[in-house]
Amino acid sequence: MGTKKKTSAKSKSAKESVLRSKAKISKDMTLGELAAKHPETSEVMFRYGLHCAGCHMAAHETIEQGALAHGIDAKTIEKMMKELNSAVANK
Repeated sequence: MGTKKKTSAKSKSAKESVLRSKAKISKDMTLGELAAKHPETSEVMFRYGLHCAGCHMAAHETIEQGALAHGIDAKTIEKMMKELNSAVANK
């Protein structure tokens, strides 16, 4: 006789947490990849002056390269990365 395993709310929450951590955005992700996989991050990018979604370089340039090319310093890039990841986590 088979038993059916119940999934608890705690277990679901843990699984959702793992899925979110796998979706983490990193500085070496291309701008095109970011726009395609996480369109909800566009507002954050715009706030930092990165209107890269339509740029021809988006497919080749990383988030960090694009930010540096637009004069954004390393400390501000770190802050932006946290905001990008928060935007994905709150999706």
